[in-house]
Amino acid sequence: MTRKPVATALVGAACASALTACAVGPNYHRPAAPPSAAFKAQRGWTPATPAQVGNEQWWSIYDDPTLSSLEQQVEVSNQNVKAAVATYYAAREAVTVDRSGFFPDISAGLTATRSGGAGSYNRAVTGFVAAGSTRRTVYDLDASGSWDLDIWGKLRREVEGDVAKAQADAADIAAARLSAQNTLAADYFQLRAAEQELRILKTTVQDYQVSLKIAQNQVNAGTTTLADVYSARTQLEDTVAQENSVELTRDEMEHAIAVLIGKAPSQLAIPEGEFTTTVPVVPAGVPSQLLLRRPDVAASERDLQSANAQIGVAEAGWFPSLTLTGSYGYESSSLSTLIRASNDVWSFGPSLAETLFNAGATYAQTQEERALYYSAVASYRQTVLTAFQQVENDLATLRHLETEYAQDQAAVADAERSAALTLNQYRAGTVAYTSVIVADTTLFNAQITALNVQSQRLVASADLVDAIGGGWNSAQLQTRDEGVTATLKSTVQMQ
Repeated sequence: MTRKPVATALVGAACASALTACAVGPNYHRPAAPPSAAFKAQRGWTPATPAQVGNEQWWSIYDDPTLSSLEQQVEVSNQNVKAAVATYYAAREAVTVDRSGFFPDISAGLTATRSGGAGSYNRAVTGFVAAGSTRRTVYDLDASGSWDLDIWGKLRREVEGDVAKAQADAADIAAARLSAQNTLAADYFQLRAAEQELRILKTTVQDYQVSLKIAQNQVNAGTTTLADVYSARTQLEDTVAQENSVELTRDEMEHAIAVLIGKAPSQLAIPEGEFTTTVPVVPAGVPSQLLLRRPDVAASERDLQSANAQIGVAEAGWFPSLTLTGSYGYESSSLSTLIRASNDVWSFGPSLAETLFNAGATYAQTQEERALYYSAVASYRQTVLTAFQQVENDLATLRHLETEYAQDQAAVADAERSAALTLNQYRAGTVAYTSVIVADTTLFNAQITALNVQSQRLVASADLVDAIGGGWNSAQLQTRDEGVTATLKSTVQMQ
């Protein structure tokens, strides 16, 4: 048998062995998550204004064009999202690097070597050979290759682990985007609440100015003392001072929103808008759906598969490695006659290597990867439990705040009637001005309390969207996310 058929037979046998071999290590199976048939806080409660999250633009349930415009800028401008996209891109390229190990490494080169030595004594020729007579130039043109055959599946486990890691990074993009969107919505609602509080303060200031004028008229008529005037003026000045604090809160929320959309605070000015009284609440569904919708749960589960694959990578260390190496080329002392059949040189052969002793390193590494896998299992289950907790908390918050807000509205209506009656009684001289102050303060506090509860309801409704995963679904991890690629391109263009 000639050398070429022998080499072909060896390569074919090696390829067949590599393709039919099984990957060592455990095959991945998703562990059981903590069971939960239904959300406890949802029983016996139906949202007053239900709304369904049908796509990733979940903020559309609030029917607020300004909010929608701001939320859409998070996708391409938020720096945390950009960082997550770049991390995903790096992880995806790492998969390509690992897959390259399935193929041989081939290289080619051309070298020219000039060599020589000192003079030497040669009795068979003329005795002493002068220095420089042994100098020569050798030209070498060759191509060489090596191929590490993945007989035991080490490379396949590495690829499996890196694919899972890339999918986890893709889920991290969704988690970072959803977190930024939820934070922006919360800041936006607090900004609108601050604006509404300013309107209440301005109306209250006008009412207090009327009370001050009444007190001054009462003094002029001799029916009361200057003490009532000073009390009315103090009440007015305190309320005016509160406006500065509320304006500061609005400015801080606007600055926070600017950073979330990737702008300097000086570059964003949000026009004043109405504070919504409608609180849409998305259906939470059942807990089993939560495991498919939450990006952090998906990321944790993908990290778990990556950890499982690393066990196989470590266990491959118990088995020998098989490498095929070969080269073919030409060697000559003359460049013009280099490429000739008489000058060809070649080599081919397999090499088998096995670690005989490494002081227990292979065993320790295998045990380390198993321990990391069990840690990942615990982290995954904890992530699931935390997800259940967040949904339960948001459902309970929305349910209790809905009842509280209805009670607060009734309290505001009663306080308005009480304040009007008390002021009329003061005008008639039947009550002291302290009664007016108490009634006005009660009304103002009731209005602010109702406003704060409404703001909390809006924030809780956005938190519930975040808790159930927004409009995202883990099925997006099974294929390349074109949205991620588009975001990455825009990220690179904007740098």
